[in-house]
Amino acid sequence: MNPARSGRRGRYPLSLRRNPVSWERQRPTWREARPAVIARALKRAQARPSGNWFVVGATRDLRDDRPLARTVAGAEVVVWRDAEGRPVAGPGVCPHLGAPLRDSPVRCGTLVCHWHGLSLRGGPFAGWEPLPVHDDGVLVWVRLDDVGGEPPLAEPVVPVRPALSGAVSAVYVGVGTCEPEDVVANRLDPWHGAWFHPYSFVDLTVVDEGAGASAGAGVGASADAGAGMTAGASANEGAGASADADGFTVDVSFRLAGRLVVPVRAVFTAPEPRTVVMRIVEGEGRGSVVETHATPLGPDDRGRPRTAVVEAIVAASDRPGFVVARTAAPLLRLVMRTAAGRLWRDDLAYAERRWHLRSTGRFPG
Repeated sequence: MNPARSGRRGRYPLSLRRNPVSWERQRPTWREARPAVIARALKRAQARPSGNWFVVGATRDLRDDRPLARTVAGAEVVVWRDAEGRPVAGPGVCPHLGAPLRDSPVRCGTLVCHWHGLSLRGGPFAGWEPLPVHDDGVLVWVRLDDVGGEPPLAEPVVPVRPALSGAVSAVYVGVGTCEPEDVVANRLDPWHGAWFHPYSFVDLTVVDEGAGASAGAGVGASADAGAGMTAGASANEGAGASADADGFTVDVSFRLAGRLVVPVRAVFTAPEPRTVVMRIVEGEGRGSVVETHATPLGPDDRGRPRTAVVEAIVAASDRPGFVVARTAAPLLRLVMRTAAGRLWRDDLAYAERRWHLRSTGRFPG
């Protein structure tokens, strides 16, 4: 019995496909993947507030001896930990003579410019002003009000995740020639999964388009009521509720080897303009999430936009074997990052193609 469709999990998380079909004989999805449906979902995501928060990288990359650096929409940003271990953020340009602070070391919680030794401890100094920063335990966010241009929120819109104490998390980072909306549009097209990524997904069916079925329509009864819920500042509770009711519900099997698969039901939601969350709501790993965050970097040397994809995978399971598996967390993280990298090798090509067609006026949507 398929746990993704029965709502009950079997004794074993794996299944054997009884009647597998070849790639070219699987059911076409192009009629269902209507450009207007994807465009409306993207538009609704873009209308939700972000509070001007941008993901800059993984919590694990925030070390004691050097800053985590990122250029966000052309603005250089650095983040480091102070002497008490708290995250500190600010412009990545030294206020003295403009040295790149990304190349400067951190000593006892102080960022020391490697050009002339100017020390920054996280407070205002010589025109250098700190930026709001948030470490959610998996990702590091920085608030850039001048870049975002929205009313600020006290905290970013962070999706609900499994308790980190019982989960394994990994973060993949990739960069593509496109804009954040192209990355988000890719993730709001679940229909491409089994066609574009046959090495990872099979037997994919979108069972509910949420509000995407028609403009202003509500989510169907088959969607899990708690799927895709988001957390954030109280000022954004209304937007979070809107995102909860606006998701694509998908039955899909993760391919392991040959006919061996893991069937699940997942819901895709967009809680803010630059984030798409896939949450497993039935089947193995219920509650696990994959968060895709798109951070604009700024133009390349040819004037083309560049976007960083920061994907956080937070995997959990209540099976006894998962507790044992967590003891090999470093290896699991490597496997998770490698799998994400393989998918994004293709999905960035999708996003880059979409941007190219949009920028030349040839996008069919």
